[in-house]
Amino acid sequence: MLQSMTGFGTANIDADQYSLSIEIRSLNSKGMDLGVRIPRFLVDRELEIRNIITKSLVRGKVSLTIDYTNKNKNQRLRSAINQELFQAYYTEFEKAADAVGASKAELFRLAIQMPEVMQQEQTTEEEVVDKSPVPWETVSGLLQEAIYNLNHFRNDEGKALTSEIISYIDRIRILLAEVDKFDPVRLEYIRERIKSHLQEINSSESFNQSRFEQEMIYFIEKLDIAEEKVRLVNHLHYFTETVYLPEPTGKKLGFIAQEIGREINTIGSKANDATLQHLVVEMKEELEKIKEQLNNIL
Repeated sequence: MLQSMTGFGTANIDADQYSLSIEIRSLNSKGMDLGVRIPRFLVDRELEIRNIITKSLVRGKVSLTIDYTNKNKNQRLRSAINQELFQAYYTEFEKAADAVGASKAELFRLAIQMPEVMQQEQTTEEEVVDKSPVPWETVSGLLQEAIYNLNHFRNDEGKALTSEIISYIDRIRILLAEVDKFDPVRLEYIRERIKSHLQEINSSESFNQSRFEQEMIYFIEKLDIAEEKVRLVNHLHYFTETVYLPEPTGKKLGFIAQEIGREINTIGSKANDATLQHLVVEMKEELEKIKEQLNNIL
């Protein structure tokens, strides 16, 4: 079954501390053209991410976006004790207590509450991100889910394309059957023309029977389209078989379409008949529709 290169897939996770979402879009392209936008904590995994995408999606203009949101405050406060200042305050309080004979039970609480003893440092969200807040296994699993959803989208598009392309192939078959139907009429018309000219030639004193027969054989072979019709039928059958192969067949179908076009063109050049040439034009039109759709096939 055909698979479209056009696709869209998403996956997301909403945890207590963070949310993570992955979005993948794919459009037509002759090869793999991948663009990624990822959070800072995944930079060292970029090559691995690219390899996963390339292996899974094969071909297309692909854009990957991974968005990470930290649900905590953008800035966090981290506390630290100024040991030197704390010790100085405590020593002074201890001396004062000894001087007046007071209890030392509350000295620690008083010293710790003095100005600048507790120092607070700010850590930004960016610094938190550098510590890889999301396990790689979680990210890779979410990435595979997004890829699966995109391929599901591609498969649905491919089913529609398959039906459309097969309808064009069937139309060419019908037109070829019309060619086969009118071909005997064409040949009979050619025979009648040859007979009428033969009577004129026989009356000529310079008539050469042997040379005439050789020229007639060449003329008839030049007009004969039997082989082209057989080859065209075979190409159409091969095209249909290839459509339903499980692996990506876009490029292969493009080559078969070229062979189909070659046989149609040869039939048109040999036909020498208005009716057959009209049928050939219609076959070319259907083939162009096929080629246009093949640009979107994986």
